Amino acid sequence: MSSSSAANEPNPYNLPDELMPLWNSMSMRQKAGQMIMVFLTTTQFVIENEIGGLLIAGKHLRESKETIRKIDEINSSLKIPVFTASDQEGGIVNRLASFSDNWRHTPSALEMRRMDTTQIHKLAKKIGHALKDLKINMNLAPVLDPSKDHRGTNSFMEESHRSWGNDTTNAYKVRAFVNGMHDNGIICVSKHFPGYDSWTNSDLQIAISASPKETIQKNVRFFKTLAQDIPVTMMSSVQFIRISNRPAVFDKNIVKMVRQYAPDMVMLTDDLWGTSLRTWASGKTQIAPRKTYPDKDFKRLVTAIIDAGNDILMISYTSKAKDMINIMMELCDKSSKYKKRIEESAARVLKLKYKAGILKL
Repeated sequence: MSSSSAANEPNPYNLPDELMPLWNSMSMRQKAGQMIMVFLTTTQFVIENEIGGLLIAGKHLRESKETIRKIDEINSSLKIPVFTASDQEGGIVNRLASFSDNWRHTPSALEMRRMDTTQIHKLAKKIGHALKDLKINMNLAPVLDPSKDHRGTNSFMEESHRSWGNDTTNAYKVRAFVNGMHDNGIICVSKHFPGYDSWTNSDLQIAISASPKETIQKNVRFFKTLAQDIPVTMMSSVQFIRISNRPAVFDKNIVKMVRQYAPDMVMLTDDLWGTSLRTWASGKTQIAPRKTYPDKDFKRLVTAIIDAGNDILMISYTSKAKDMINIMMELCDKSSKYKKRIEESAARVLKLKYKAGILKL
């Protein structure tokens, strides 16, 4: 299939010249596939749908030899290698503990921020080496969410020891962590923009933050300060009611906040099969069980995510990824606006894969 309308431009979306032959050979469906990150199940599904990223959980690391074999098979079959992402924050979010008990007591963000930069860098480098050996190239960390909520009390992230601090004064320590990862080719992901300060677990229900606009802007500064060090940002599923009538990941104005200071930042969603996001997309306060979620609601969810400007759509319900790509193709058929949107995101993904050395030409 030929490339889309933008392919005839000399260098669409500021792609490096080296990527242009690949870009011009890609169909819209292949470009849409680069925007999907799924929970790893079968290699056949990933290869057939030319998926761009894999989510690697504790389950996979308990079966590390089989997981490595699957990743190798996928990458040898696809012309564009995959992102392989895992949550390795340390503390209670510690996927390496599933791989080996030696990692059971990996320090949390709260513990790391009390270390000096040499110690942090050394530890992060050690963790990065372990991730690299497991074929993981993306760490869904660090957590730049505030340690204090807008009332000045410890936030949910602080109480769970996941936060790197309340303002930019710890940025140099976060850089030590990120650089240690980078030494082993691990891409870091800052989360959860614009700063998760709700006490509700957004994985389970619609989470609300009443933070005033000034507090949100202060929390954003931490992300902005580290934008040149961390090339991927995960959007929050929290609804910030003082600035939006929808969860942040669905709000194009909140996504635009990042684009203003980092145009090539790759914007990643949290799990789109999370209860809170599916509930919001359904327009209800509660939703039916997992298997009976209506197709029309799922289409509304995916369309809203695309409209908001997100680049990578993560989903733990792997088989739904095919539906996501089909929805994107339907949108493209209806409007050139969606072709441009998908190409913008695919280009950001390819640029990052190339820059990070994942995509070798």
